[in-house]
Amino acid sequence: MTLGQTIAWDDTVLPFQLDRSDIRGRVARLDGVLGEVLRQHTYPPEIEALVSEAVMLTALIGQTIKLRWKLSLQVRGDGPVRLIATDYYAPGEDGSPARIRAYASYDDDRLKTGGDAFDQIGKGYFALLLDQGDGMKPYSGITPIAGGSLSACAETYFAQSEQLPTRFALTFGQSQEPGQGVHWRGGGIMLQHMPAASPLRADADASGKDGLMNADDILDGDEAENWTRANTLLDTVEETELVGPRVAPTELLVRLFHEEAPRVFDAQPVRFGCTCSSDRVRQSLSIYSQRDLAHMTTEEGTVTADCQFCGAHYVFDPKTLGFEAEEAPSDGE
Repeated sequence: MTLGQTIAWDDTVLPFQLDRSDIRGRVARLDGVLGEVLRQHTYPPEIEALVSEAVMLTALIGQTIKLRWKLSLQVRGDGPVRLIATDYYAPGEDGSPARIRAYASYDDDRLKTGGDAFDQIGKGYFALLLDQGDGMKPYSGITPIAGGSLSACAETYFAQSEQLPTRFALTFGQSQEPGQGVHWRGGGIMLQHMPAASPLRADADASGKDGLMNADDILDGDEAENWTRANTLLDTVEETELVGPRVAPTELLVRLFHEEAPRVFDAQPVRFGCTCSSDRVRQSLSIYSQRDLAHMTTEEGTVTADCQFCGAHYVFDPKTLGFEAEEAPSDGE
């Protein structure tokens, strides 16, 4: 593989379909995106692992949805890890990249260094929130934290809420190529049974651990056999194949699923991107009175705000904020 071919697959999500199995999927390679997300904060290794997994899931899931604006993934728990939040913004136009941002909130004093990252979420929920923009009603779906990983939670979500058998195989970590510095790389594959071959079964009884649905509750006959076969093939994937860069996603699909007639579509580029701005912060503060804003004002006489996702710092004159604003904002704000 040439250097050009290697670079071309970084920070992309490649859609594909297995024509003989009625299964669709995505292959994701995140290099610069993952590095930029983690570079915004100084996270301990356990939090880096959870954020990386959430970003990989968000990239794969976001590309499967006909999205006009934003998909959000949230994980909330009662353990040391309180919140993992990611946003996936749809491309503004054909050919432009999708954008991803993410952050985590955690109690550093309670975090168990060297402990299993997923276990430190505790009890809580995994949620997907879909916002198609102005004039559209937001949609949200949740499932309990269960299964031993965020990937397992996502699989349960699709089985429980969408009744679509889904499987994820992910890997991520710091990598170093000869002659290059250490940087983050992530790779993953998502398999999902085609909706047309997975009719809704509203009367299906939940089964499995914790009473949650899984693929066995949704598929039977040839569909179940096809799903099992595809998963068995995916079980043979190696971490170095997932993250690359030596094995292209197209080569990986042929290696894994050549007997299933894989067919690929146009790859979607992905970039790190944050939508925060002074105007958005100002809008969020527009509901407050001058009295409310006085409680937010610092000793220096300003109101400040920090973006959790990218670390941007905003400083405002309180007289220009709220629904009782006395002055128009200056150009410098």
